Amino acid sequence: MSSNPVAETVASLMPRARAELTELVAFKSVADFEQFPKSESEAAANWVADALRAEGFQDVALLDTPDGTQSVYGFLPGPEGAKTVLLYAHYDVQPPLDESRWVTPPFELTERDGRWYGRGAADCKGGIVMHLLALRALKANGGVPVNVKVIAEGSEEMATGGLQRYAEEHPELLAADTIVIGDAGNFRAGLPTVTSTLRGMTMLRVKVDTLEGNLHSGQFGGAAPDALGALIRVLDSLRAEDGSTTIDGLTDEASWDGLQYDEEQFRTDAKVLDGVRLIGSGTVAERIWARPAVTVLGIDCPPVVGATLSVQASARAVVSLRVPPGVDATAATKLLEAHLTAHTPWGARVSVEQTGQGQPFRADTASPAYAAMAEAMAVAYPGQEMQYAGQGGSIPLCNTLASLYPRAEILLIGLSEPEAQIHAVNESVSPEELERLSVTEALFLRNYATS
Repeated sequence: MSSNPVAETVASLMPRARAELTELVAFKSVADFEQFPKSESEAAANWVADALRAEGFQDVALLDTPDGTQSVYGFLPGPEGAKTVLLYAHYDVQPPLDESRWVTPPFELTERDGRWYGRGAADCKGGIVMHLLALRALKANGGVPVNVKVIAEGSEEMATGGLQRYAEEHPELLAADTIVIGDAGNFRAGLPTVTSTLRGMTMLRVKVDTLEGNLHSGQFGGAAPDALGALIRVLDSLRAEDGSTTIDGLTDEASWDGLQYDEEQFRTDAKVLDGVRLIGSGTVAERIWARPAVTVLGIDCPPVVGATLSVQASARAVVSLRVPPGVDATAATKLLEAHLTAHTPWGARVSVEQTGQGQPFRADTASPAYAAMAEAMAVAYPGQEMQYAGQGGSIPLCNTLASLYPRAEILLIGLSEPEAQIHAVNESVSPEELERLSVTEALFLRNYATS
């Protein structure tokens, strides 16, 4: 990285950043309080609040959101008449999944092969540290030239919408000229990228019932309708032979004309096993950024160990649908519900319950904020130009903010490049990416102040 005072300050702060991320990762702040203690999330929220107070933030508050979690808010005043920038991240994390598959404990930040491993290291506790680093670098080099609001969400990974509903009830709280969502990532490590589109999502729980109770498969099998078999038929109907998503009434033909994703690189990033084909049609970018994608997240049925010779009376599954930009998530949900009902065989009883939803997002890239970000990235990543990419994941808050503040510019950056393996076992963050993106954000705030 070319030498400049901001970059030098961030470099000097990296040991502190690692220590802070170690503290943050140690909180088991999964916002599923049936699996993880609520006290862990509350402790993480208090950590963020204390960090903001230490940086001079005013009005620091733990916001009790309608889903039973807390979001952390703070305001750092800038010069009189300055623009206002909202910086977003979330402190809640995904469950660690199978802890036995982690090389090192998921809630202990551990350095290995030049990366820092731990649940939330990239998604998105590292984003909180990134914001802190950027602000500290500016304070050490002339001051923060804008008003800064920080919001750290406590339930983003659960898609329960607590912060969205709170923001709708308090629309003045997060009002800003520009919003930086620190929950995305570069297309690959070292390639500066702004995420310009997000797929939305919907989650449904589908239950199939066929009998009053389980039956002996020898006595009744062959005529008694099997609920698990019916559910398998329903789920199979959601995909074509090539694996493309097939939901009645939902189109699967959108194109993507931005940054392309090489198929072999995708296979490497996704760790696809040798000989296993990718699913879907079209370019990889179209499949993961521009088109709908259905995933069966879980099935309730007897486990293999301990299974009995029974015809199952009931079975259920959780299904998610990623909704591409340009498609209304509510309309897509209705199509998915109708499809599941229509494709349930044998007259089996089916019930569908929605458990989560978020709208897709498309940014306005022809704005002063994007020009300021491009200039910042060119400095933090010498020799590289800012790229535009999509993201297959969802950040439901984006559309809420876009609706509440239609004049605000929204940019998405972050630490979740492919090697980070967010949501998987052995999640990690690149300290080099943390350093460069902290420099990027600091320079962006300085550029934007005068744009």
